[in-house]
Amino acid sequence: MRRRFIGDRRFYGRMFAVLLPIVIQNFITNFVSLLDNIMVGQVGTVQMSGVAIVNQLLFIFNLCIFGGMSGAGIFTAQFCGSGDHEGIRHTFRYKIVLGILLSALGGVLLFLFRGELISLFLQGDGDPAAAAASLAFGCDYLRIMLLGLLPFALTNAYSSTLRENGQTVVPMVAGIGAVTVNLVLNYVLIFGHLGAPTLGTDGAAIATVISRYVELAVVALYTHLHGREFPFIKGAFGSLYIPKRLLRSLILKGIPLLLSETLWSVGMTTLTQSYSIRGLDVVAALNIANTVINLSGVVYIAMGSTVGIIVGQLLGTGACEEEVRDTDRKLIFAAILSSIVFGGLLASVSAVFPRIYNTTDAVRGIATGLILISAAIMPFNSFTHCIYFTLRSGGCTGITFLYDNCYMWGVVVTTAFFLSRFSPLTIIPLYAICQSLDILKGALGILFLKSNMWIKRLAVPTDE
Repeated sequence: MRRRFIGDRRFYGRMFAVLLPIVIQNFITNFVSLLDNIMVGQVGTVQMSGVAIVNQLLFIFNLCIFGGMSGAGIFTAQFCGSGDHEGIRHTFRYKIVLGILLSALGGVLLFLFRGELISLFLQGDGDPAAAAASLAFGCDYLRIMLLGLLPFALTNAYSSTLRENGQTVVPMVAGIGAVTVNLVLNYVLIFGHLGAPTLGTDGAAIATVISRYVELAVVALYTHLHGREFPFIKGAFGSLYIPKRLLRSLILKGIPLLLSETLWSVGMTTLTQSYSIRGLDVVAALNIANTVINLSGVVYIAMGSTVGIIVGQLLGTGACEEEVRDTDRKLIFAAILSSIVFGGLLASVSAVFPRIYNTTDAVRGIATGLILISAAIMPFNSFTHCIYFTLRSGGCTGITFLYDNCYMWGVVVTTAFFLSRFSPLTIIPLYAICQSLDILKGALGILFLKSNMWIKRLAVPTDE
């Protein structure tokens, strides 16, 4: 049992070398997001609800970027394992072009349909005047946030390529710099300190946009100034050339992942919209709960990325099937253990954290219940998350789509849709039922994990 699930010192040295910088960056990002959320929450419940809805819509765009670049990332990790710098250069170009196209498309759609999209979350019971105010604050906030779409996409192109090459410190430093700028500007612009005007939610949006340009500047400048360390960057912008065979493979593997992440994020947003039917208090409570839930889940989320990078590199180096399986199993076990620990910590603050916000007792009570449910289900979330990255590491995009999206839409979203509209369940039991469906998803994941379908080697010479 110990040999199957517990690694040696060399194993954990490799795991932590990849994991820790990602955890640190994600922790700082989520911690500042938490502080940002608390600052907006001090302005009022109506403002907080409007911002929360917009961030849910931007969540779709963020995961579209992540999914679109993940397809190229599979190849990048394996090219890194085989030492093919030219292949990495081509995948990087693909990410840049894709990021620009998705930013343009996302910006146009969000700008044209901002009112209609935000209104979808304001259809529950509550004060119509409060809903109208949330809509107005949300529209103003979104208009500013659209300016940050492109730098977010380009930063992901650089940072993901560096991580897939084993360089996780630089994206971490860039992220720390960005969130520091964001936090300071939030304090100054939201509340009007240091002689600045009091901008409220608009100030939060301006701070976020500026921080994204700072992050892009740091990661891009470092990459271009250290060409010896990152050979792929030399000549990367000399042309848009990508070999036809590789481009075809990138599209065939990347488009399913892009669609997968898009559908998954839309599914999560639809899930939130179903919850919001229970009233505006639920929107505010979800915003409070998700902030601390995201912070407590940074380790298991980072473990998913670690699984994708390490297993992908092993496949690229030609490691035997048993070594790949053994490494993946031990990484997943470590992720589950971490989620048990952090789930316990999350439960311990469930009643304390909502009190920080300037909101009603009803909102605080709902948030406490949501946090406790998420803490209990976190080990199962961790397991399914790592299985997703395991399947993806070998380019098994069809099964990844089936596992993530067919289950999301066919089971979770469908259950939430019907229960929220055709049952008298209040938000707490409704949320508990929908979250517990990850247990069944974990059982399905075990079947995929035991199969051989995900162990594939994709890093072929780029001149073919």
